[in-house]
Amino acid sequence: MQHNESIRNIAIIAHVDHGKTTLVDAVFRLSGVFGAGRAFDERIMDSNELERERGITISAKNCAVFWKGVKINILDTPGHADFGGEVERALSMVDGAILLVDAAEGPLPQTRFVLRKTLEAGLRILVVINKIDRKDARPAEVLNEIYDLFIDLGANEEQIEFPVLYAVGREGLAMRSPEEPGKDLSLLLDAVLEEIPGPEYDPAEPFRMLVSDLDYSDYLGRLAVGKVRHGTVRARDSLVRIDGGGDGHPMKIVKLQVYRGMRLEEADEAPPGEIVVLSGTDDVCIGDTVCTREAPRALPRIRVDAPVVSMYFGINTSPLAGQEGKIVRAGKIRERLYRESLRNVAVQVRDSGDGESFMVMGRGEFQMAILIEQMRREGFELGVGRPKVILREENGRVLEPVEHLLADCDEAFMGLVTEKLSMRKARMTSLINNGSGRVRLEFSVPSRGLIGFRDEFLTDTRGTGIMHSYLDGYEEYRGDFSARFTGSLVADRPGRATAYAIYNLEPRGVMMTEPGDPVYEGLIVGEHNRDNDIDVNPTKEKKLTNLRAAGKDENVILTPVRPMTLERALQFAADDELVEVTPRSVRLRKAELSAAKRRSAGGKKKAASPGSGE
Repeated sequence: MQHNESIRNIAIIAHVDHGKTTLVDAVFRLSGVFGAGRAFDERIMDSNELERERGITISAKNCAVFWKGVKINILDTPGHADFGGEVERALSMVDGAILLVDAAEGPLPQTRFVLRKTLEAGLRILVVINKIDRKDARPAEVLNEIYDLFIDLGANEEQIEFPVLYAVGREGLAMRSPEEPGKDLSLLLDAVLEEIPGPEYDPAEPFRMLVSDLDYSDYLGRLAVGKVRHGTVRARDSLVRIDGGGDGHPMKIVKLQVYRGMRLEEADEAPPGEIVVLSGTDDVCIGDTVCTREAPRALPRIRVDAPVVSMYFGINTSPLAGQEGKIVRAGKIRERLYRESLRNVAVQVRDSGDGESFMVMGRGEFQMAILIEQMRREGFELGVGRPKVILREENGRVLEPVEHLLADCDEAFMGLVTEKLSMRKARMTSLINNGSGRVRLEFSVPSRGLIGFRDEFLTDTRGTGIMHSYLDGYEEYRGDFSARFTGSLVADRPGRATAYAIYNLEPRGVMMTEPGDPVYEGLIVGEHNRDNDIDVNPTKEKKLTNLRAAGKDENVILTPVRPMTLERALQFAADDELVEVTPRSVRLRKAELSAAKRRSAGGKKKAASPGSGE
């Protein structure tokens, strides 16, 4: 085996908000990707609107810089465990990784998640302790925590002897020690050349490439992205694509492209180790192998963790369907969901059999929320259900996914947070109180216990709490519990909500509807103070008589309504409720809109329950 020393392929891995994308900006500036003195936007790798709004990386992206005559292909990966599929496919294209850790926060749950994937792949790791300019930075302690994490994850001797650099990514500085003044990121790029090996290949092997990502061009169709494992590929070569079933399909390269900065540029050929983009087939899938016709041999397909949650996706069946969105047909929703499953290896889609609904499975509720948000911005209208965890059965035992949760909050809220989590079958595994007024709590909690908990946690901690979690495996089912202790206020007729009706409903709960909003039978207009649902009339108007002076008692002061967000709606929805999603609105509704049918179904359920006297 030989190494191509003219190329380095690296991934940047880190917990959410530890500075990956900002560091890439600084590398671009130093390497002269955009030319001397030319200005460009911050966080340029966060290329889509959702990433810029939320300040997180959602999908892994490729770019390339040149340093001292060597091409460095860089993959910016997501830091959230819900987008683990993006991390896994990105790691299949690289030979090493830069692990970025915040100098104050240290390794957090998502750090453990992405590092575990990197160690399993056997990659060389370069550790960068970032943000050492923070007032609360503690680089020496953080470095010890990183060593502990490597040992805990079973790193081998070579992996645990990792090089360490310190950085201020925002300023574009890297240094060998926290006390040393930084100049630029030259030390980091030099360390990449020295510590990360060039891509390995067998000179006797013909061309082979594993498809690790997909893209799309209006002119070229579907694009296959991957690293050339062996051999050289040339434009207009006639090749074979081997699918998941082991069948070969002829493929002719229409165009061969490689990365330069953030752009793609056309190339006549690409050597082993290069990350390339091939066009020439619309049937390619992630995990397929592209190889020569003379030696068609498949590479091992990308393995990803099994889905943890499932969600119902269906057409919008409310009376307001089609009024706010352009795409409402089940066929178009199906096409969009299956396209997502092709691009994201962590997403699976199944038809429900009725032609109008689908079951979508993925890593977590946040991943599902991002998918729904993307669809509504594309003009889709749909109805979605509450996320549900996927249970397993082994040897007659029911197993459920369990997460490791880290909660950081003020000491005053510790008792309340612990009480709320214990009600959700959580078990405390660690408590750290360093006397600063804040405590760090760690729990083992069922994944279903965290659905809908984030908003409650932020409310309980007055917005000052921080929580992160990652999947820790499967354990025996811990028993049932109530995730919600309130009911719903459900509209019993169509019309428009009035201020008079809402004012008189406010004592019953927290309202979600404002005066003038359209309502229909089955729409949830508020959260009931008690644990049962009640049907209400939000369209009721004040009776007018000639005994009142004009304008008297007309003006009522209503409690401001908190805007309904998609995440809040998904967390609030009960098992018999749906979230109606359109490009302009997010509404909660009952799955069965008819009040009479809901009462009939509730009566039958009560009659069939034990102890009903039947």
